Amino acid sequence: MSLVTAMVLLLSCGSSRNTSTSSYPAYDVPTGVQTSFTTQYPTATGVTWSTYDAAGIPIDWELTGWPAMTTSDYAVRFNMDNNNYYGWYDANGNWIGSTYVITDYSTLPTAVNTTLNSQYPGYTISAVQRESWKDHTGYEIKMNNGDNKVKLLVDDNGNIIKQKTKD
Repeated sequence: MSLVTAMVLLLSCGSSRNTSTSSYPAYDVPTGVQTSFTTQYPTATGVTWSTYDAAGIPIDWELTGWPAMTTSDYAVRFNMDNNNYYGWYDANGNWIGSTYVITDYSTLPTAVNTTLNSQYPGYTISAVQRESWKDHTGYEIKMNNGDNKVKLLVDDNGNIIKQKTKD
């Protein structure tokens, strides 16, 4: 009886579009998307694919200005260089962007720290993510000073690309 119950439970879980694999091909992910990914990130491990879900993205999509995506596009989580990455590809295999969390803020480029210190004195960094898209790299930085909060997208040269404030 327990064997039958276990089988029913396993079968009732069904399959999803997610797959966790460190080898290829990932099921339900088109070959063109996989090829784009493996070409760009050949040393990636712990690869997990899913369809795009706006509720599950760890960045401020509006801040980055990346193109709109739908559930026919793909998201991927993977490990590389001791970082846990997220990446996005459209259904045609075009790379939209990638990000990973930076926990050691001292590794930010000097120009970024100079901008933060000069334009936001008294603010404390609460989170940083390094974001890459097309031929750009930026840092999504969340900071606060008491109840004042700001979210910035800053490039490697310390230029503020976009900002959002919340008082």
